[in-house]
Formats: sequence, C-alpha cells, structure tokens
Amino acid sequence: MNKLTVVLCFFYVLVSQSQNNLITIDAKLDYKNSELQIQQEIVYYNTSKVNLDTLYFHNWPAAYKDRKTPLSKRLIEDYDKSLYFSKTKHRGGSTIKGISSNNTSNKWFVDEQSPDIVGVVLSKPLSATDSIVLSFDYIIKIPADTFTEYGKKSNTYNLRFWYITPAVLDGKWQTMSNLNMDDLYISPSDYDIKIALPQGMQLNTDLAYTKTTNPPFSVYHLKGKNRTDIELNLNVINDFTAFKTTPKVITNLNSTELNRDLKTTIINRELKFIEKHLGKYPFNNLMVNKISYDKNPIYGLNQLPKMFNPFSGAFEWDIKMFKALTRNYLEKTSIINRRKEAWIIDGIQSFLMMKYVEKYYPEVKAMGNISKIWGVRSYTIAQLKFNDKYPFVYQFAARKNYDQALTMQADSLSNFNRKIVNKYKAGLGLHYLNEYLSDSIVSLSLQEFYKQSLFNKTHSTLFKTIITKKTTKDLSWFFGDYLHSKKKIDYTLKKVKIAKDSIQITIKNKRNITVPIALYGIKDKKIIFRKWLTEIDTSANITIAKGNFDRLSLNYENIYPEINLNNNWKNLNRSLLNRPILGRFLKDVDNPYYNQVFYNLEYDYNYYDGLLLGVVLTNKTLFKKRWIYKIIPTYGTKSKQLTGSFSLQFQHLPEETSIYKVRAGIGGSLFHYAPNLSYKSLRPFVGIQFKRKSLRDVGGKSLFARYVFIEKEVDANTPSQESDTYGVFNLRYSASKPDIIKGFGYSFDFQLGKNFSKLAAVLRYRKLTDNNRQYDIRVFLGSFLHNNTTSTYFNFALDRPSDYLFDYNFLGRSEESGFLSQQIIISEGGFKTKFTNPYANQWMLSTNGSISIWRWIEAYADAGFYKNKSLNPVFRYDSGIRLNFIHNFLEIYFPIQSSLGFELEQPHYSSKIRFVLTLDPKRIYNFVKRGFY
Repeated sequence: MNKLTVVLCFFYVLVSQSQNNLITIDAKLDYKNSELQIQQEIVYYNTSKVNLDTLYFHNWPAAYKDRKTPLSKRLIEDYDKSLYFSKTKHRGGSTIKGISSNNTSNKWFVDEQSPDIVGVVLSKPLSATDSIVLSFDYIIKIPADTFTEYGKKSNTYNLRFWYITPAVLDGKWQTMSNLNMDDLYISPSDYDIKIALPQGMQLNTDLAYTKTTNPPFSVYHLKGKNRTDIELNLNVINDFTAFKTTPKVITNLNSTELNRDLKTTIINRELKFIEKHLGKYPFNNLMVNKISYDKNPIYGLNQLPKMFNPFSGAFEWDIKMFKALTRNYLEKTSIINRRKEAWIIDGIQSFLMMKYVEKYYPEVKAMGNISKIWGVRSYTIAQLKFNDKYPFVYQFAARKNYDQALTMQADSLSNFNRKIVNKYKAGLGLHYLNEYLSDSIVSLSLQEFYKQSLFNKTHSTLFKTIITKKTTKDLSWFFGDYLHSKKKIDYTLKKVKIAKDSIQITIKNKRNITVPIALYGIKDKKIIFRKWLTEIDTSANITIAKGNFDRLSLNYENIYPEINLNNNWKNLNRSLLNRPILGRFLKDVDNPYYNQVFYNLEYDYNYYDGLLLGVVLTNKTLFKKRWIYKIIPTYGTKSKQLTGSFSLQFQHLPEETSIYKVRAGIGGSLFHYAPNLSYKSLRPFVGIQFKRKSLRDVGGKSLFARYVFIEKEVDANTPSQESDTYGVFNLRYSASKPDIIKGFGYSFDFQLGKNFSKLAAVLRYRKLTDNNRQYDIRVFLGSFLHNNTTSTYFNFALDRPSDYLFDYNFLGRSEESGFLSQQIIISEGGFKTKFTNPYANQWMLSTNGSISIWRWIEAYADAGFYKNKSLNPVFRYDSGIRLNFIHNFLEIYFPIQSSLGFELEQPHYSSKIRFVLTLDPKRIYNFVKRGFY
C-alpha cells in the first residue's frame, strides 16, 4: 500500500467520523395562519463509501396532512380518531415549493405511502467524501397539538421535528415515518437558524441565541454544533424556568409545592448523578419540555388525582424530572436508531432511575403513603418498594403472555410494551448484569458506551463489545435469549434433603432459557448468604453446608425478571405446609411465603332472586395463574334462598405456537329463572384462543367446546317437558377484527341436543365513513340439521331467544310483559319489534342494519325470512331510531315502522321500546383496554 492510499484512507476515516452536515434555516412565523415560511440550506456530506445519485430526507410535518398518512393510521390503531376526522384547519402539512442545488432545480419525489419522506434526485452522483449544497423552499402548516401534543395550543407552539432533515445512511437509508413515537434517527449537524416571530412572542430553546428587533417581528438567531433535533417552544406567556445549574436546565415541568431554590438543588443532584454514571453533558443548556414527560410518564404517579396523590411533592417532582432529564440527556447525545434498537436507551434510563431511587429514596413504597393505612399495610402489594414495580409489571405482562422481545422493532410493539414493559425489562436486564458481574463493570461499561457513542452513529452491539471485554463470565445468555426472545425465566427448588452437616438441593429449570440464578439462605427475612449458580439447563443437584438460616430461596431480591416466584421457596423447618394458607380480602399480588385465599363481597341482581349478596372465594391474584378456582355462595333477598356458582379452570399459554391460550375446566350455578323456580347448570369446557399476528392487532380467533347440562325446577302442576332437563353439546368458532374505522367479525355455532342439531352463522361488518357516518350490518343464518323437538323452546327466535343455554345476562329472562321484558340482547334474528309467533323450527335468515344520523343517534332496520315445518316462509321487517350510547353496553331502540304497521300510532307504545344494558365488569374492562395490550 503506497503512501497516497494511506493518506486517502486516513482522510476518509477522519471525514466520515467527524464531518457534520451544515443546516441553515431562515424561518418566519405567520401567526394568523399557523404557518412557518422556511428557506433552508443543507450542506450534505457523503460519509459513505459509495457514490449517491439520490438523497433522502425526512419531512415529518407532512405526516399531519390527511387521514391517509402513516401517522393517522397509527393513531387509528391506538383507537385515536383525532387526526382522521379533524378539520383541515387543524391539520398540519408541508408544501414544498422547490428544491435546488447550484441554482438548478432538482427532481424530487414523495412516496404516496410515506408522504413524510422526500427523495431528491441529483443531477450527477455525489462521490464519497464529497459534499453538495441543497436549497429548500417550503411552508410548514403547524398542526393542532391534539394529535401528538406537539403543535399549536392557544397562543403556544411546541415544535419538534418541524423542519426537513437528512435521513441517516447507515449501510442503507434509514428512512422512517412519523408514528408519534418521537424517535427520528438524525445524524449530528451544525445549525444556524434565524426565526422571525411576531413581537410579544418568546422563544425557548437549548441552543445559544441572540435576539434583535425588526418590527413587527423579533428575530432570534440560534446556533449549535453537533445537534440532532432542534426543539422549540414559542409562547406569549412564558411558563418555562431556567435553573442556574450546569448545564443550565430550561423546563416547564413545574411544581407549585416546591420553591425555586429546592428545585435547583434537586436538579443539580440529578445532573451530578447522571454525569457520574454516564459522563459529562457536552452542551451548555438542556431543555426539558413537559410534553416529553407527559408522553412517557412514570405510570402510577399519573393515574391518581392530585388530591389523592400518595407521594410527597419533593419525591414526585424529583422522580418525574429525573426521568425526563435522563431521557433528554441520552437522546441529545447518543446517536442510535431508537426505532430498531430502543432497548439500549430504554435500559440505561430505567437502570439509572432504579439506581437513583435506590440511593435517595430506598424506603419509598410503590403505593406511597397508602401503604401506611391500617388495613392496607399488611398486604403484599403495600410492602413493595418503589423499585419493585419493575419486576412486578414485567411479571404481570409475562403471565398474560403479552410480553415481546426487547430487540423487536419499536413500531411493532404494543403500546403497553413500548411505553412500559420493555423499558422495565431492559432496565432489569442491566440491573441483573450489575448484580451478577459486580465490581462496577456495568457502570464502567455504560460510561464507555456513552463516551464512544457521543455524536457518533452507533449500535447496541457496541455495549456488548465493551462489557464482554471487562469480564471472563459468559454473557451469551443476555445478548442472546434475554434480548432476542420472550422466553421466560422460571427455576424452582424441586427437592431439599437435610443431612447431618449439609443440605442437598435439587434445582429444576422449568423453561427453555438458561441463565445465572441466585440461591439464598434466609432467616427472619434477612439474607444470610447469596450464591450464583450457572448453566442449569434442565436440573442440577448441589450441596451446601448447614448454616444459620431456616429457608432457602431462589431470586429472593427479585434481581432478574422471573415469571413465577411462588415455587422458589423451601422451608427447612419441619412443617406440614411449605407455604401456609393466608386469607386476604379483595386481591393482592403473589406472596411466595403463603398459599393465598382471597375473599370478596359479591353482589348481583335478577328479578327472581332479587339482590344477590354473597362472598367470593378464589386463589386468583393480580397475576395470571395456571389453576384458578372460584366459589361464590350467594343469598337472594327476594327468593330467600341460597344460590351461587363455582368454577375450576386450568389455563396454559404456549410459547412458540400459533395458540395464545388453552383453557379447560368446569363450572356450575344455581339461580332462579322464574318466580320460585330454580335451575342448575353444569358446564365442562375447553377453549383455544389463537394468537394475533402481532400484539398491535385487535380482535382474534377462538375455538370453544362445551357441554351444557341444565336441570330446571318446574311447577308441580305442570306436565313434564323436554325443556325441563336437557344437555347440549356446543362447538363455536369465532373471529373478529374490531378496528375503530372498519370492524369485521364472524362466527359459526354448532349445537347438538337429544332431539335436535343446528348450525348457525353470524357475520358482522361496521364501517365509519370519511364524514364520520357509521354503517353497521349484521347477517344471521341458522338452520336445523334435524329437529324432533315438540316445543318452541329450542327454536330460533326473531327478537328475544329463549336462552336455553343460560348464556345471556337477562335481568328477567321469563318475563313476557313489563319493563324487564323489553331488555334485548342482539342474538339470532336480532329484531327489536315483538311479533306473535316469532320462532322458527326449520331455518331463519335475517339482516340487521343501522346508520348514524348524529353522534349516538342512529336509524336502524331489520329484515328477514324464517320458516317453520309445513308452513311457507314468513317475511318480517322493522325499523326505528337507535340511541347507541355505548355499543353493546347501553343502547335504546324506538320502533317506528314494521310489519305491524306504523308503531308510533299503536297503543302502549312505551312497552315497545327495547334496551341493551351490560353491567358485566369483565366486558367493560376489555372494552376500556382496547389498543393498549
């Protein structure tokens, strides 16, 4: 290799590592129209090894232009219709007037699917290490802050990702659309910005600036080197405070309970802590906008009204500020693709938060002062410290099989995982390494990672390279399964044999992931010893010396995220039960010391039993369990009799299959179905719930089989009937995708009884049009395969089925008149008008449709045919007004025109009104959680 080649190679490395793009912006705010008129110049350096004929840029303001952008679609996935149905004046957008270089116009293009990404075709290829000057002339329409919290609100503008930026070329172009994740991958650039604001407006930024007056504008001149995204706050009434710290912190994350001096002291402490664990912040100013915290809050602190806040004002503001400060500290300095490798930044932030709380607030409980209240403080959940929430939340998600791999791309994660679970698991992973490696290896590795990634494009593999060089221990388990899979850790103390001077222990690995585990000797809840064990892939037998401890435990300190802690204990004292029984009111988290039984008050209502009062006995905790029992004895205040129900269920959540959950069990009940007449039910069942394509998908598919045995008490003077005692085998397959704009679902149901068999199908389609009008269509088709019954009890029904399987929560199931008879549950024919002889013993075909008129007011119409044996098919229809307050939960139907005629003119019209009412807490919870899990 000659000297010239060496020099050129050195020059290329120097340029590729240190040369920043230069971005010059001249902007003026049109306050009246909420527009920024921008003249922008970008000096783009080709730091790659190849010639470039096309350059790519991010134009994220264009994400707000209409309902077809990836941002709008993303918000719809999150059940947020704000952008989709917003008025044009509230939307944002970007109008590019021209792009040129060397006073010559360039060809440029925008992909229709990704309008916030711009490609610029160069007139000639840009050579490696060469540069080009591009000029952009465009107008930004600033959106309302309703959509992503950034934008205009009253007289304030919060701007982030508000200008055109070069996409990062890292092997290939790293283009990405705005998905309301605030994760744009930007290379460090040198900025020179002039922005003209109407006089009276103020500007907040972490760049150095000067201000001049040019009536009617104030011109701010901002400069900064090695900067990524430039965040601005423009306002008339300034709510930002600049604290005299190093660096100077500028924030509007305020607390009226604390004075300025105390806040300054707290921020200085936070900055020193972060600097100690990472390194010095390279800029003079650091701006923390309250929005950055509001979009990623500390969950638990933001759920309660201020008057019920269980934490002190100092702790609350300190921990909020620390989280927001740490995030900004990292994002402004570490150049990493957070959409693809979010775990490293999330992990560092969560790890630092854990260390900060551990040092300054070691005694603060997760429930704050609530944990001191009598009647609450004895609960296990009240004894959890603030840092215990990290394994607690992970365990909650993992038990439900809602967790996802840490290395999964962030835009593929559910909101629950992206905002909470994966952040916690990443932080726990670093904490796990810190305990396992000791000797400050993790802290030193983080400092080196921060130093090497400062202003340099980097990857999480850098951290792996750094930390593996500092230890001889094998870390392949961490950089393998822990990061790249959702495999769960679950080790158990299978057997303990006590000898004269030693203890023989059998440890079993119940899962398919092998990691280091910690064995403890405990006495009076104090740690006597801790020993790390490695490479237990199936089981291992170890021997330890006897000592001053009476319990053995795995993972006593919750160092690593384990799915089940209840099997981690062995009591060395001879006792009947390794874990005694403990009764608790309501619910609690798992207590590994005890077998827990929970009791709770139960109340329900039906017309025949009256108010049902009783108690629930169950082993169900806040976490999913494999075996769940529930016993609910109740007393009817009207029937004056004991009633109730029970269930026993086993559920299994497979890991690497297309099945999400398998459950099997048996349930039974005893209630009244008519005055002084009770029924008994027994229901063995098995169900399979299939996995969604991703956790961001809504809906799902399921297969359910059961045998329903019913025994009804009958009046002594009534002849015996086939409807008194019977059994029905039921097989049902259902699928649904309840998208907020377009919902679709279908089901197939097969039933086999002693004297009949029947097959039914239901198809449902719902569409929300561009003008916010909803169309809802349901089709039902049912047919008997054979029918030798002698009554209408098992027949299809036009409006209100007999519900012989006792599936529906009718308040008065046997009522034929009065208010309770007007309750309707949309099933089978789905009609709202009551007809004489509404039953079919051969087949039935019906359609139910509705269209919105205004908000929750809709017009409905039903039409269908049904046929009985030896009779011609009968056609029926009805129509009216539907008040759809909450779909399937609270609806009211007012019939107008039907096969009976004009119903408004008919007598007793009030008795024709029908209503839907659902009070089931589980269904309400499932409705509320949509789009989060």
